[in-house]
Amino acid sequence: MRLSVCFDADLHVIEPCGFPFSAKAVKRAAMDYAAEARVIGHTSWAAFMDAKGAGRLILLTTRADTPYWSHDWKEDDFLLLGRESAGAPDYVHEAADDRVTIPMPGGGRSLNVVVAAGIVAAEASRGR
Repeated sequence: MRLSVCFDADLHVIEPCGFPFSAKAVKRAAMDYAAEARVIGHTSWAAFMDAKGAGRLILLTTRADTPYWSHDWKEDDFLLLGRESAGAPDYVHEAADDRVTIPMPGGGRSLNVVVAAGIVAAEASRGR
């Protein structure tokens, strides 16, 4: 939530998610960002797809070949991230308009989800 506030972005949470998603849990996790965060909950992938509008779905994944800095970011793009433990399901990969990755020349398998989101959110916001 802190990241979404800092980058002035909506935070869409699509259930089932990897953490308890309730008003109480959101308030506890948001700490002092709860009043500023724009958290939008979706009860399912289908509900998210119905609500998203015309924005493109850009999936951040280790299963992509395109570096995040090569993507032509638009204002209404949705940056999607999967679960830290398992990534995004195949149906999310299939629905994505584009897939980007963070190259890791050091040989690591993956980054923490929030760290990865921050790296890509900074790049996506550069042209705004």
